[in-house]
Amino acid sequence: MLFIRASISHLDEIFSVYSAAILTMEQDGIFQWDEIYPDKQTIAEDIVKNQMFIGLDGDEIAVCFVLNPECDAQYQNGKWAYPDSKFNVIHRICVNPKFQNKGIATQTLKYIETFCKTNGYETIRIDCFSENPYSRKLYDKAGYVVVGYANWRKGKFELREKRL
Repeated sequence: MLFIRASISHLDEIFSVYSAAILTMEQDGIFQWDEIYPDKQTIAEDIVKNQMFIGLDGDEIAVCFVLNPECDAQYQNGKWAYPDSKFNVIHRICVNPKFQNKGIATQTLKYIETFCKTNGYETIRIDCFSENPYSRKLYDKAGYVVVGYANWRKGKFELREKRL
């Protein structure tokens, strides 16, 4: 898989990936995202800020995610094991439903970890919807430790951290 930074020309396809993922999650009883979030405007801003990445399988987007050191005030609820470390935060990681159950998310996390380590980051932080068993299993297996909880519009989220 080829990972690149998204350009504005990818906006419609990226938005389609998120829309398809929302439908798939809802069919599985996971109501993490909806028509309010993530919206097209948020995705466009991520692209303009040069923070949206895509993983390409051929010419098709298999996965997208945002990577930056920004976090919501709810992250203060975390009892971070490495509070003074240089960290990056993974936001809105989303596997295209056409590519699910093929190890894409695991491959993407490995790419992110290598990218962050290469760029001088010591830890990675992420939040995980507590009612999404697939992402919880993924992050457990990859070594992301729960350090607290955040409460947002859709419910309770686990705050997680991994030292690189």
